[in-house]
Amino acid sequence: MSIAFALLLGLVQGLTEFLPVSSSAHVQLVESIFHLNYDKASLTAFIATIQLGTEAAVLVFFWKDIVKIVKAWFGSGFSKNPSQDAKMGWLVIFGSMPVVIAGLLFKDVIETSLRNLWIISITLVVFGLILALADRIGAKEKQISELTPMHGLLYGLGQMLAVIPGVSRSGGTISVGLLLGYSREAAARYSFLLAIPAVLASGLYEFAGSYKDLATSDLLVTAIATLVSFIVGLAVIKFLLNYLIKRSFAPFIWWRLIVGVSIFIALSAGWINA
Repeated sequence: MSIAFALLLGLVQGLTEFLPVSSSAHVQLVESIFHLNYDKASLTAFIATIQLGTEAAVLVFFWKDIVKIVKAWFGSGFSKNPSQDAKMGWLVIFGSMPVVIAGLLFKDVIETSLRNLWIISITLVVFGLILALADRIGAKEKQISELTPMHGLLYGLGQMLAVIPGVSRSGGTISVGLLLGYSREAAARYSFLLAIPAVLASGLYEFAGSYKDLATSDLLVTAIATLVSFIVGLAVIKFLLNYLIKRSFAPFIWWRLIVGVSIFIALSAGWINA
């Protein structure tokens, strides 16, 4: 694999994993546009590996929160009056259940039939419009401390939809949060915390099942691309949380619509394959 192509995929993975634009959609689009007869097993292993970079980024960024929540959960999670951090631990557990169930039940469909650019073009547009509606009508008043178990579960249902390429894990959960009345920053923060168990579990599972297919000659470029996805992913998380304090999701919504329509046109014209 050329270092230029490896770096491109690492950059795309890092840029899109945490923005509400769907990393799986963009990585697959790049594959379709620039695919140069790479062995499919090796490419799958490469992508699974560079995803570890963005997974490490969310762990590093939220490390203090993670430690605080885990300690609180073990300390008072089972008491009658758990602390706020212990409650967050339960909320993350409740919210993670839907995507775990969906992943186990529909694994084969997710990895085959749904990985199609026709589907991606539709989901980019449809869920972009849903995000636009949520951003427009949501009250944006509630803070993360006001989360309830029911709201945590509803966030989880939004995350569950992200098993469909093009929906976006952060886009689905943030849309739910906005519709429930949470502020943009609160919706995004809980979205990231909620993603940690699911992203780690799925990422490590994919890596464990495919890393042996990595070509020895590609180990160096894979390591470099993974580092790129980590650094870029870390910067994107910090950027997005600061950005959303005062600004809307409009740029990401427009991006989804433009990319979705462009994919549809390119597929219809035969410029790329689904």
